[in-house]
Order: sequence, then C-alpha cells, then structure tokens
Amino acid sequence: MSSDYYEVLGIGRDASAEQIKRAYRKKAMQVHPDVTSDPDAEEKFKQVNEAYEVLSDPQKKSIYDRGGDPAHAGAGAGAGGGFDPFGGFGGFNGGGQMGFDVGDLLGAMFGAGGTTRGPRSRVRQGSDQLVRLDLTLAQAAFGTEAPLTLDTYVVCPHCHGQGSANGEEPVTCTRCHGSGSITQIQHSFLGDIRSTATCPTCQGYGSVITDPCPECSGEGRVRARRDITVKVPAGVSTGNRIQLRSQAEVGTGGGPAGDLYVEVNVQPHEVFTRDGDNLEMMLTIPMTAAALGCKVPIKTLESELAHADPKKSTVELAIPAGTQSGARIAIKGRGVMKLRGRDSKQRGDLGVTIVVQTPTKLDESQRKLLEELADARGEVGDGIAKTHADDKGFFEKLRKAFTG
Repeated sequence: MSSDYYEVLGIGRDASAEQIKRAYRKKAMQVHPDVTSDPDAEEKFKQVNEAYEVLSDPQKKSIYDRGGDPAHAGAGAGAGGGFDPFGGFGGFNGGGQMGFDVGDLLGAMFGAGGTTRGPRSRVRQGSDQLVRLDLTLAQAAFGTEAPLTLDTYVVCPHCHGQGSANGEEPVTCTRCHGSGSITQIQHSFLGDIRSTATCPTCQGYGSVITDPCPECSGEGRVRARRDITVKVPAGVSTGNRIQLRSQAEVGTGGGPAGDLYVEVNVQPHEVFTRDGDNLEMMLTIPMTAAALGCKVPIKTLESELAHADPKKSTVELAIPAGTQSGARIAIKGRGVMKLRGRDSKQRGDLGVTIVVQTPTKLDESQRKLLEELADARGEVGDGIAKTHADDKGFFEKLRKAFTG
C-alpha cells in the first residue's frame, strides 16, 4: 500500500474528521485479515490503523501535513538560535567581550558619560524543561501516577548553592571595584570615546569567589539524575502537557528552579483505537453466530489496570440475530474518562464494529447442510443477488453501517 496516509484511506487532504472516520471504517472492513485472503492483509490492516491514528488526531495530522514525524508530536525545539520554547528568544551575554551601546557611544562623544549597569547577581532563575512521558492507553484513559527520571541541575550538595568551598562570602573584585564592568578609552579623530565592557576578572558579578567549590566550580549547582512522580489526570491524550511548578532545573547560585512541562505521548493499542472520548474495536464472529445471534464476553480496557476490578474487566455484548458485517454496537459508559469534565466519572462509549467471517473451507457434511439451508431459504439459482434498486432498504442500512 501507499505510504501516504491519505491514499491509504482513499481520501483527499481536505477531508473532514467525519469523512476520515467513515473512510477508516470502510477501508478496515476491506483489508481485515478475517474477510480477505490477501497474504498482505495483516500489514495493510496495520497501515490503515496507523493512518487513522495520525489523521484523526488534529495535532498529529498538522505535523504530518507539514512533512514532520507525527510520532514526535509536540517535541521540544531543536538547538540553535537561542530560542526558548517557553520564554521566547533568550539573550546572549558577552562573555567578557566589549560591546558598544549606542547610548554609551553618544554619551561619551557629547560628554554625557557612560551608562551605569551595575553587577550581575549570582543567583538566577533556572530554565524550564520539556520532557516526554510515554503512557499506555489505559493509563491515559483512567489516569495514573507515573515515575519519571530527569537529567537536570540540582543544588550543589557540597556548598549548598553558595559556590564557595569553605562557606566564605565572595570578595569585592579589585579590578572593577564591585561595579561588574570596566571603562575603556579609545582615541579617535572625534576625540576620546569611552566604552564599557563586562569585567573579565569577575565576569560581571562585581565579586570573586576566592576558593570555589570543587564539586560545582563555584556555580552553586551540579548535574544530577532525579526521580519524580507525575500525577496524570484521566482522559489525557497525545500532545497534552502537564505543568509541574519549580520541578525543572535549579538556577545558578542555587537560584529557584524553573517549571517542568511533561508532554504526554499515548502508545498505540493492539485492540482499541481512541476516537475522542470513545474507544473503538473490531470483533470477528462466525457467519452462523451473526445469523442466529449470540452473547460474547469482551475484555475491556479496565482489565489492563494494575488493580483491575473483576466486575469491570469484562462486559457481555449481546449481538442480535441477523447482524450484518460492519454493524457498530455501542456499549455506553465504557470508553475514556472525560478530561476536565464536570463529572469526573463521565465517560465515552465503547464502540464494537462487527466483522462477519464467511467460512472458506467446508467439509462435505458442512457443505451439504449449507446447501440444504440455501434451498430452504430459496437462495439458489437465478435471482439470489439484488441490486440497490431491488432492495433500497437493505443497501441503505449497509451504507450507514460502513459510513457510521
């Protein structure tokens, strides 16, 4: 099959969410391994499900339409450019290099003097962090407490953020006398031009740590691995972000920590597909069961929870006699918990699409029985097939079954 998800489902790029859903159900019925003898049916069925997973999710669809990888929907920005995904474009310091300021230059030329900047503080706010958390469908649907390991900055355990090995306070810089900057004079045909630059001795802090901490080199923080627990609310989906205040990296000088943003990524499920707050699945039954009707126990998503309630782990599905392939039976209240709903117990439905399996291998006794049944029902000879015009009611029901 094509690698283009739109071609896989046989739809245009301007297809609506409802059209995508109808196309998925129709295509899934055509390539399902239980209804076709195509040796590649299983792979095609997986590709159809993969296409629907992406195109039914607005965020993944947007990334796919732009040529990106929907598996990394919502991932943090790449390196370069000084861009901070939470705070816009971050600044770049001079690192001790002299930088001219227009105000300083004009002031120096016309006698106004330089701008007083003052020393920088050693204590600074830590940066925000963005990490991804992989969840199972059950964890996302019903909520969980997920462990998460962070590689981040923490307060130096040796100096407790002071940056000094012996606990002494920094001393005033003898070069800039505590101002954090130095003044330089350049001679030109316009006269003497004064300019200011970050003091190279104290790096603009106005003070010097005479005996830096050997653990953090005077920075007041060290790189470490930290374990936390993330409380995930029920009903989250891929792309949702959970904000944990002051749980990101600690700033220099033991400064306050930034915020941690945990982006949810829900892994595909082998049985269930999520459609908003509903869960969808396909159930294959024999032709005889579809004709006569039956009751089938279905294992629900709750069965995958760590402490699953046996009463909720299965549900009995009653399939009426005469059920056609493609019919969808909704089980109320067995879908996904609604995120931020007024009623935290409110849930979507579990939709079960029936696939009627026609036998492909019959022994002589089975064939004889079917022939007798066909003869008794008058389904032999000419006239056994009907066109749309012959039976509009039947085909209208079939069309609705395929299109939802």
